[in-house]
Amino acid sequence: MSNRRDHRTSRTSLFDGLDGLEEGRLRTSSSYPHDISEHDNDKALDSLQDRVSFLKRLTGDIHEEAETHNRMLDRMGNNMDSARGIMSGTMNRFKMVFEKKSNRRMCKLVAYFVGVFLIIYYLLRLLRYIKG
Repeated sequence: MSNRRDHRTSRTSLFDGLDGLEEGRLRTSSSYPHDISEHDNDKALDSLQDRVSFLKRLTGDIHEEAETHNRMLDRMGNNMDSARGIMSGTMNRFKMVFEKKSNRRMCKLVAYFVGVFLIIYYLLRLLRYIKG
């Protein structure tokens, strides 16, 4: 019998906060402030919408920036390819020039001339610096 009493007392303590039934719903005796909760939810929802729109703009900006960089890298790659073509053509011409002995002698002569010219130029500059 005491078991039955314990069961009843635990049941009444469980449903103690309920006053009764109202339109098929249970109504609690403590009036929970639904308006404040909905207001807080609306604030949180607005804040979340602001954050989502900010993140959307941010991802759009990142996408634009990445596209700009991709285009710039493509142009740079094309320029490097054309420069590589020009350099390989120049190297092929140098190879042809150095294959013949007469051309090799002419290149040596031009190199010596340029070297002597640079030495004379720097000596004259040095003399002007010393006098001045």
